Amino acid sequence: MAAGLMLVGALSFPAQAQTPEEFAQCVAQLGKTAIEAGVSEQTANQVVAGVEKIERVIELDRRQPEFTTTFEDYLNRRVNQDRIEKGRELLQTHRDLLDRVTRETGVPAPYLVAFWGLETNFGSYFGKMSVPDSLATLACDQRRSRFFTEQWVAALQIIDEGAIPVEQMEGSWAGAMGHVQFMPTVFLKHAVDADGDGRRDLWNSLPDAMMSAGHFLESMGWDGDYRWGREVLLPDNFDYELSDGRKLPLTKWRELGITDAFGKPLAQENIRASLIIPTGHRGPAFLVYQNFGVIMGWNRSEFYAIAVGHLADRVAGAGGLQVPPPSDLPALSRQQILDLQQALEDQGFDPGPVDGILGSGTRSAIREFQKANDLVADGYPGTEVLKAAGIET
Repeated sequence: MAAGLMLVGALSFPAQAQTPEEFAQCVAQLGKTAIEAGVSEQTANQVVAGVEKIERVIELDRRQPEFTTTFEDYLNRRVNQDRIEKGRELLQTHRDLLDRVTRETGVPAPYLVAFWGLETNFGSYFGKMSVPDSLATLACDQRRSRFFTEQWVAALQIIDEGAIPVEQMEGSWAGAMGHVQFMPTVFLKHAVDADGDGRRDLWNSLPDAMMSAGHFLESMGWDGDYRWGREVLLPDNFDYELSDGRKLPLTKWRELGITDAFGKPLAQENIRASLIIPTGHRGPAFLVYQNFGVIMGWNRSEFYAIAVGHLADRVAGAGGLQVPPPSDLPALSRQQILDLQQALEDQGFDPGPVDGILGSGTRSAIREFQKANDLVADGYPGTEVLKAAGIET
């Protein structure tokens, strides 16, 4: 997912009928808004004159998958052998550039390569949609008009500064751009001209793209002294309630019997870490540090953040997980999650919004439900939880 793209989690949003005349009026107003924000009239008028509504963008914005993606499927699709080998090759090919970014921002080269790999498969696909068209389509839609109006104005400011001609500004359906898929507002704030040609070009200049990614991560608090986290092994009879997001010193996790992935004691350090078990007690466990939160500042998905960290480790030469994700866990349908949330709420376990999204509130409610039903309180909606809640599996 794009850096800076905030998604909301409702299940469906019926499209509002919009006539061509209404869209044209909206685009004209967008042009005025851009001019008021400092965009030149020449640029604003040029872009407005060429804007077309893309119905496919609205379809993609409304689309919600019927089933959630399992962690096994997510990780294996994104951290596969081809991508690992390509990442290692590019790490060496661009070593001088990446080392320069590390010196200036503190972000190690394997992480830069990992973000690059996950966002655009190392620059092989940026997206083919006109960014001004996509953003105008979304800005003139009621669902997230304010957010995408801001992105539209930022996109025109990027064109106005000469970073890229309007006809070449292509990206994802939501307006993410270039090698590292920056949203326009992130581009304006964090993109840099690293190759000295006078332009911030995230499409055609790898130095600009990598340095911009490093500066963005640095701005969110990347700590160059530590890694993202690590796979760990949990002792028998571990209290899985401790995976509720709390941060404890590494020394405390060590006292609780957690070891590294090879069974060796954890370091005697006071760095604070949280425990994440993305597939419950049957799957891998990770202790994650501050940099994990920084990765989530790029993309608010634990699966994504683990994938970035694991791909960075693999690119740097590490092996695979010692405890692979279970392959027999079913992908839950959104209706099953909705039904579970409603069942939890009905039984007095507050899951937060009943929205079909398995967030932290729902996981917390599941833990309480599991404790009340003598199940392992790992917060994972496995088959036992669904059956105990009366959800059809």
